[in-house]
Amino acid sequence: MKQEVMKIVHQRQLAPRIYEMTLTGELVQEMTRPGQFLHIRVPRADLLLRRPISINQIDQSQKTCRIIYRVEGDGTKHFAELTAGDSLDVLGPLGNGFDLSGLTKEDEVFIVGGGIGVPPLYELSKQLKERGVKAIHFLGFASQEVMYYEEEFLKLGDTRIATDDGTYGLHGNVGNLLLAAKDKPAAVFACGSNGLLKTVEQLFAGHPNVQLSLESRMACGVGACYACVCHVPDDETGTKSLKVCDEGPIFQAGEVIL
Repeated sequence: MKQEVMKIVHQRQLAPRIYEMTLTGELVQEMTRPGQFLHIRVPRADLLLRRPISINQIDQSQKTCRIIYRVEGDGTKHFAELTAGDSLDVLGPLGNGFDLSGLTKEDEVFIVGGGIGVPPLYELSKQLKERGVKAIHFLGFASQEVMYYEEEFLKLGDTRIATDDGTYGLHGNVGNLLLAAKDKPAAVFACGSNGLLKTVEQLFAGHPNVQLSLESRMACGVGACYACVCHVPDDETGTKSLKVCDEGPIFQAGEVIL
């Protein structure tokens, strides 16, 4: 983990309230594992807490990385107003990232994402493809209007999309897409809402390699403040927990209570 003032190279809007930002700096050399995140300071004196945003793409040769975020409050609204040439104070990369060890060439995996849980899965799929692993993407969005990155994922492999309102792809959620899948994956990687993660956990109960990326509100981002804890199963005391920021955000299915 390091800290750097990174420069914005490019920013574009992908869908209503969804933005993609490209950053450059030496910090990119530290970014190797898909699923990690950056803790970004909002350049406003009245907003003290950093915002955790997952890394969407890493390009070490160009010293650039990309993030995709959704405008939710004052902090992300301010991010959306920034332009090329502006700077951001960035801490990272943080978190454990997805574990790709044990996967070999010709293995087939499922990559499952919903809404703003989709961004970190792109770098994951890219790195899997470089290893010769075949990924099938199952992506869910509320509607066609808020969909993004379909073309990017299609370039990496089979991509299946569901929308809640039926305006594109399968009418339903990601669970419906997974139920229709006949393949037996060597691993399952998922990022999205707790509802999506619970569905994946249930559908692949007993599978030895199901990795879930949790979303959580954070304060420090480095494990010091215990603001982002998850409880663990079979803990009668209710006191045992794991921190999403430094012990996660990736957990094996069943490791924490969703």
